[in-house]
Amino acid sequence: MSVVESVLARIPQPYRSVAIRHRELIKFAMVGGTTWIIDTALFLLLKNTVLIEKPLTAKIIAVLVATIASYVLNREWSFRTRGGRETHHEALLFFVVSGIGVAVYTAPLAVSRYLLHLSVPDVSLFTQEVADFASGQIVGVLLGMAFRWWAFRRFVFPDEDVRRQVPDRGADEPAPAEAPDRP
Repeated sequence: MSVVESVLARIPQPYRSVAIRHRELIKFAMVGGTTWIIDTALFLLLKNTVLIEKPLTAKIIAVLVATIASYVLNREWSFRTRGGRETHHEALLFFVVSGIGVAVYTAPLAVSRYLLHLSVPDVSLFTQEVADFASGQIVGVLLGMAFRWWAFRRFVFPDEDVRRQVPDRGADEPAPAEAPDRP
């Protein structure tokens, strides 16, 4: 029994049925939570050390690092049975969608800093930090995740059940033939 199956078995009904029906979304959200931690930690580290005067640059770097982790986790776990494209094409689309996602993620921070002027000296340092966190790490992340969920399923991993996981085979059993990738 896999870790996911053992966790699902512990969820009481009727919640278990909902969790099973939305398993892919739950996994995507868990990957998102993991990459949010990576993004947040790196953003705060960079913004408060080497990129003090450049919060957007700090945010972009943090999002890019989190995006690389996101690709690996989403491809191998969240969307492990989806696909329909050659790996290099899939990766390219993933990073294009994620690049657009960077704009979606950073837009609320840009609005906060440069349109609403929620930065020192116009506001206190505390207000600036709260505004940066709320706009960059909450609003931006929620908007970015909603966009990426839609775009990944629509463009990057469009076909269901094309990469079904094969149960463990014996050492002497040959691997089954995989479905051909389409361009």
